[in-house]
Amino acid sequence: MIMCKFSIIFDNSILFDKNIVTVLVESYIKFNFKLIIWSKAQDGRRVHVIERDLSEPDRIVGELLQPGGYLKLIELGLEDCVEEIDAQQVFGYALFKDGKRTRLSYPLENFHSDVSGRSFHNGRFIQRMREKAASLPNIRLEQGVVTSLLEEKGTIRGVQYKTKDGRELTAFAPLTIVCDGCFSNLRRSLCNPQVDVPSCFVGLVLENCHLPYANHGHVILADPSPILFYPISSTEIRCLVDVPGQKVPSIANGEMANYLKTVVAPQVPPEIYDSFVAAVDKGNIRTMPNRSMPASPYPTPGALLMGDAFNMRHPLTGGGMTVALSDIVVLRDLLKPLRDLNDAPTLCKYLESFYTLRKPVASTINTLAGALYKVFCASPDQARKEMRQACFDYLSLGGVFSTGPISLLSGLNPRPLSLVLHFFAVAIYGVGRLLLPFPSPKRIWIGARLISGASGIIFPIIKAEGVRQMFFPATVPAYYRRAPPAN
Repeated sequence: MIMCKFSIIFDNSILFDKNIVTVLVESYIKFNFKLIIWSKAQDGRRVHVIERDLSEPDRIVGELLQPGGYLKLIELGLEDCVEEIDAQQVFGYALFKDGKRTRLSYPLENFHSDVSGRSFHNGRFIQRMREKAASLPNIRLEQGVVTSLLEEKGTIRGVQYKTKDGRELTAFAPLTIVCDGCFSNLRRSLCNPQVDVPSCFVGLVLENCHLPYANHGHVILADPSPILFYPISSTEIRCLVDVPGQKVPSIANGEMANYLKTVVAPQVPPEIYDSFVAAVDKGNIRTMPNRSMPASPYPTPGALLMGDAFNMRHPLTGGGMTVALSDIVVLRDLLKPLRDLNDAPTLCKYLESFYTLRKPVASTINTLAGALYKVFCASPDQARKEMRQACFDYLSLGGVFSTGPISLLSGLNPRPLSLVLHFFAVAIYGVGRLLLPFPSPKRIWIGARLISGASGIIFPIIKAEGVRQMFFPATVPAYYRRAPPAN
């Protein structure tokens, strides 16, 4: 049995404390559990990491870190984890629609020249995190699988896990942070999971080609849904083709290759067409469902839910790691002054402030991701077509019309109200285009449906995020919770 005073179960599973931390990690790990390990270990806590698989992961997501996320990485003292992995700087996005293109640059003028987005192989980033964690003398890494939470009278006391050699062990701790990823089998007792799968990504790697705009992410507003391109090394470009729904063409019988060549390839920029077809012919095609899930936790003594097990958004905007990093900084600051974690009910009450303090960043990125995906998808409805075109044209205007939205997407300006204002500014801009130079009854009707459709897109997302916590966090009592006095 592994005894510990404080536990975290993370994007896989983690346990830690002022003196001992046991970390148990299950599958689908991203990176955030390693960041919590790092921050807690630097506080002087001993950490025991138990992870399902310590080999380098091979994933098609978790490859883009927005500038706001990179700033959080700096705040955690982990910016060197994107070094020596051939990570590429990202300075903004390029949008393509119907043969037209526009470039949207991150507003980085007031930051150090090193501050930008980063794109990389997810597995290399994970390995750098592991190396960083293992470099601390009070961290122990172990391969194993967390099987269940240990509950006693409504309080989580620790976890049960199976080691690499098949032994079943238990670990006890005053606080367990559960982060076992998007396919979490531990979250049901800690939240009300309402998982939606709006689409799937089909992943390819293009080799030895050059994007139209170097060091930029590329978004093609294709039919039926967006296509993404971004560099993941100095010689490789990741392509993610969004396929609406939960069913994708079969890879095994060649349907997928045919779909990519006949439907997708004609819509990619001509500069990378040949490389795209070559990547399809090479055959290394991967798929992954895109999940979204609003944060709906059950405050539970002895446990806290984080990572994709807690909250997910559509990966179109690449905001997942930025949200996770921001959450970790919030949690680190909340836990730092605590010396005694044994009063589970009091600690649980105090940590309720985490759910409110995380909202500015999390709700902005979550709402933008959900709303942009719906706007960027093609639709036969004329009002939706007008909204899609209005969004492209609005961003193409430059100035505040592009820097405002891109600063929200990048995590540099996490203000929900600014997001809502820009979203409806796009809708009003679209109505204005319809009514000029001369309005007609048909155009007025389409304009009214455009506004109605925009409201139908964003208001349900805001409701799921929580109107009060999102726009008026200072009115939530938990916002003012103070650390319990030390015994």
